[in-house]
Amino acid sequence: MDKISLMHRLNPKYIRLAGIIAASLFVILFIGGYIAYTKREAILQNEIAKAKAKAKTLYHLDLQIGSAHFTGLTTVTCTDITIVPENRDSLLTIKHFDVSIKLFPLLFGNIKLANVDLLNGHLNLTDIKGVKNFDFLFKKKTDSTATRNKVDLSELSNNLIKEVLYKIPDNLVVNNFLVSFKNDSTQLKLLTQTAKIDDGDLTSTIKINDTVATWHFAGTMHPSDKNIDIKLYAEKGKVEIPFIEKRFKARVNFDNITIKLTNVKHSDGETRIETYCSAHNLLINQPGLAANDIVVQDGSIAANVFVGANYVSLDSSSVIHLKKLSAHPFIKYMLSPVKIYELKLNTGWQNAQDIFDSFPTGMFETLEGIKVSGKLNYALNFYLNKEHPDSLKFDSRMDKDADFHIADYGKTDFGKLNKTFVYTPYEKDKPMPSHIIGPENPNYTPLEAISPYLRNAVMTAEDPTFYKNHGFVEKAIRQSIVTDIKDHKFKRGGSTISMQLVKNLFLTRKKTLSRKIEEILIVWMLENNHIMTKDRILEVYFNIIEWGPGIYGISEASHYYFGKAPSELTLGESIFLANIVPRPKAGLYAFLPDGSLRPGLENYFNSLGRMMMGKGFTQVDSSSYGFYTVRLKESQRRHVATVDSNAANKILNAPPDEDFSLPIINEPPPEPEKKPNFFQRLFGKKDTVAQKTEQMLKDEEDQRINAIDPTGKTNKQIRQEKRAIKNDIKTKKQALKDQGKL
Repeated sequence: MDKISLMHRLNPKYIRLAGIIAASLFVILFIGGYIAYTKREAILQNEIAKAKAKAKTLYHLDLQIGSAHFTGLTTVTCTDITIVPENRDSLLTIKHFDVSIKLFPLLFGNIKLANVDLLNGHLNLTDIKGVKNFDFLFKKKTDSTATRNKVDLSELSNNLIKEVLYKIPDNLVVNNFLVSFKNDSTQLKLLTQTAKIDDGDLTSTIKINDTVATWHFAGTMHPSDKNIDIKLYAEKGKVEIPFIEKRFKARVNFDNITIKLTNVKHSDGETRIETYCSAHNLLINQPGLAANDIVVQDGSIAANVFVGANYVSLDSSSVIHLKKLSAHPFIKYMLSPVKIYELKLNTGWQNAQDIFDSFPTGMFETLEGIKVSGKLNYALNFYLNKEHPDSLKFDSRMDKDADFHIADYGKTDFGKLNKTFVYTPYEKDKPMPSHIIGPENPNYTPLEAISPYLRNAVMTAEDPTFYKNHGFVEKAIRQSIVTDIKDHKFKRGGSTISMQLVKNLFLTRKKTLSRKIEEILIVWMLENNHIMTKDRILEVYFNIIEWGPGIYGISEASHYYFGKAPSELTLGESIFLANIVPRPKAGLYAFLPDGSLRPGLENYFNSLGRMMMGKGFTQVDSSSYGFYTVRLKESQRRHVATVDSNAANKILNAPPDEDFSLPIINEPPPEPEKKPNFFQRLFGKKDTVAQKTEQMLKDEEDQRINAIDPTGKTNKQIRQEKRAIKNDIKTKKQALKDQGKL
């Protein structure tokens, strides 16, 4: 009733006016649409001309299109498309290309592809002798403005995702499209024989490197709904990822991988991306990761990625699954105003056996077959402000409940460490002579038969809180991480004596991520489950570690360097032995030919001596804590390598475990004197001893010259060092001549 009365109250003139306006708008739109339709070919050619000019001006690309015309209301057909970068190999050729767009999104300024047909194309990527035909992609655009607004990562990621999704058509047909990459040593070809998206259903067939290997992408693609679910698998066998092996020294293959995009939201200045990825029988072989193949039988991650204006994060609602093991990761990287890195990982209380059973095969060989009961809980917290690395936060802990128990050690019997066992050291993956670690070996030294000076010196240098910690010192690990960050390289380990023992007994010398994690797990079991006492750990440690080339155990070491039993070692000798623990093969380089220590070591003696004094292990010593009393036994002095101070200091201060080629000079055994032959008796026998002496001096000269470190030196300084070495050898020769030996 009210509506009828309202109509009666409206002036009919206004009603007619509104009708006229609406009709006029319709006519204008119709006329505009008709004009646009009739002029669309001209508009298309104009836009193509603009695209060619832009490609030429901004990217130095020659874009050519044989023909382009409308074949429907919103469909454009192009033939013979080529893109050739200036002075580069051809980048792209397409024989036939049809594309149509949706009208409704176009009204709002969005270009959404409806149908795409592509026939006979080739994307050719080359990198020959450092010249790339795709380097235009990495050139920064010139910016004429004086200042640039800071990029909002949230807006950028949201717009980028929309752009990508909008470029995925509802219907796609691709036949015979080749993607190839070639550089100086590698060639990769991916030939898409067929690929179709039909109402969101994706199917494809891809040939790899002209071989019988065939891949398939299959699944559903609904980009408008921000919903993608695709699987990659091989027609026969595994999907073997090419190119990675040569580029990254890694081998990667799998049965299948599933990738899902379930949702994308943008609100309150944050873009949230919900994804899922899973892999079945994923194999990874990479020298930095592990020495063997690592196989993840069933692994997945439900990842919720949050992107803000200045940060990217993996939210703690994300879940990682490895068979029966699950964990919640949190990763955040803040770019400004300072760079901040955060990492957290929590497993919650889980069955201990499920955790050990879920480890990827080949990653922790020592722990294979272990049987445990009870529950475990692991938590990691890492926080780094790049501007203030000293404020690093690091906390890593694994807790066990009261029911946790090791029922069976599995492949490795850790219980053997409490009784006599055979230890076989390895050098560069080759076994060295085995040693019996126990009283049956005459060189075995019980802890109480080792000089207290040595015990305290080594503990002070390597693990000051040995008797108080549980195998780990978080403060030392934090300091190690901070040092590595400041120096931009891994050089400080933060290893305790327990960790060093485990590394020597059970693990290879190869520095891999899996070895380090395995080392941590074994130490945790030894220390937190009372498999070994602290005294037993220290005793075995002193009897197995290397103290010199082929010198294992403290008994061999004390006799090798000083000709005495471990119980007789003095303070100075103990500090020397503590100094070479991280670099055992460099031991003889600490000495001069007369058996005294190199002067550069005196600072170390004072530093470690003061630390020992502070702990009550020794008294104040004004004579550098025994530095001047240390003498290499006389029979070993002939084995001292004759190198200059710079070369010796470089070796003595090298990072632990660094593989140096140490040219220690060993005197050859004396050869039996040969009777002179007829010509020697006739003309006189040449002095072979003098010849050998001259050759030794020549070898010494060559070794010392080759050992010159050119870092930071001018050519003139290097020539001066060489001249000084040659003059020194001349002086030695003259001295030998004066003695009648040459």
